Amino acid sequence: MRHASIALVCLIGASLPAMGQQLTLEECRQKALSHYPEVARYDLIDQSEQYNQRAASRCWIPQVTLSSQATWQSATASFPDQLRDRMTAQGLDLPGIPKDQYRIQLDVQQTVFDGGSSAAGKKISALEAKEQRLGSDAVLFAVGQRISEIYFSILLLDGNHAIAQETEALLDANRLRLESMHRNGLATRSDLDQIEVERLLLVQQMDQNRASRAQFAAMLETFIGEPLNDRDLVLPEEPGLLSRRNPTPEVRLLDARIATLDAREEMLRAQVRPVISFFAQGYYGNPGLDMFKSMTSRDWTWNAYLGVRMQWNISALFTLGTDKRQLGNARSTLAIQKDVATFNDNLQNERLDSEIVRMRKALQDDEAIVSLRSDIRGAAESQRENGIIDTATLLQRIAEENTARNTRSIHEIELRKNEYELYYHLK
Repeated sequence: MRHASIALVCLIGASLPAMGQQLTLEECRQKALSHYPEVARYDLIDQSEQYNQRAASRCWIPQVTLSSQATWQSATASFPDQLRDRMTAQGLDLPGIPKDQYRIQLDVQQTVFDGGSSAAGKKISALEAKEQRLGSDAVLFAVGQRISEIYFSILLLDGNHAIAQETEALLDANRLRLESMHRNGLATRSDLDQIEVERLLLVQQMDQNRASRAQFAAMLETFIGEPLNDRDLVLPEEPGLLSRRNPTPEVRLLDARIATLDAREEMLRAQVRPVISFFAQGYYGNPGLDMFKSMTSRDWTWNAYLGVRMQWNISALFTLGTDKRQLGNARSTLAIQKDVATFNDNLQNERLDSEIVRMRKALQDDEAIVSLRSDIRGAAESQRENGIIDTATLLQRIAEENTARNTRSIHEIELRKNEYELYYHLK
């Protein structure tokens, strides 16, 4: 029983409060998520959203255009010949509108109603940014799952290694007994060889465990961006499961895509509405707006006019129905994908719930099995000393205890792993 207590302390020691060089699951997840390259996308998404919001608001900025032109035309308005001859006879020069014409022009236009295009554009840019953020959330959620898998794999290997060390200590203790019995003629050399073979096999298993742990540790170091430096990983305490379930990042991403399609449909409706704007135009040149004066004088003049303009892209009405049906089909496809994702997620949660219940019951049985196997192995050691059983039977009892301890360790780690997988799904 003393050996069983030592092994149990080795297995659950990591679950004690963090002291010294220890690293928790939550610390690993936070370090990995902050170190993962995908995090840099959030700043870019924010900047892109700001640019798109400004672009959507530009329609409300007055549009000012400065232009100049010089033209020549083959014919212009002129006085009738009889009138020109009569006026010329009276000493008046009536040159008419010149064929070479010049102007420097300033145009100003202010939109007062855009049909809702700018508001729809802002909404689309905000929803697209949200969609991109949720896409990054889904990537980081998968990274967090990967970190949990690596973390609990290392804990499982650590538990197996602690049990192997305890078993090695049992083999060494029995080897010493058999050596003493061999000197007294109560055991054969073959008995010692059997013990040595089992010890070497156990050493091989421990070497394989160390190699596997080194591989997982290297992956964890890559994810968190820093060396472990022999820090112990702490077996986390049982999480408090959440009573309210939030949608997974994948489901939230699909919801955002559906919302973006809804906003695009609003944009389609806005694009078939008329756009109303005020405008003003002023120019300095010849001819001016006063055509009679321009026909009698070649002087440049100032000219201006104001107005209200309505523009209606009627051709957009012809494709509105088709465009809306295409958006509807895309929305229906996303709705199906969301239903599938929700179904699979619920199925996963039900599986985890079932596994947690099963493993908790199995762990209770494991405790009793380990205790009994330990007592049986202790009795076998006494029986071997008294010559009641042979060394092979003793080794079998040790192996059975080792298997029971490994099974308990596996169930303990897998139970906690499933609890945290469910916890992060519900979070």
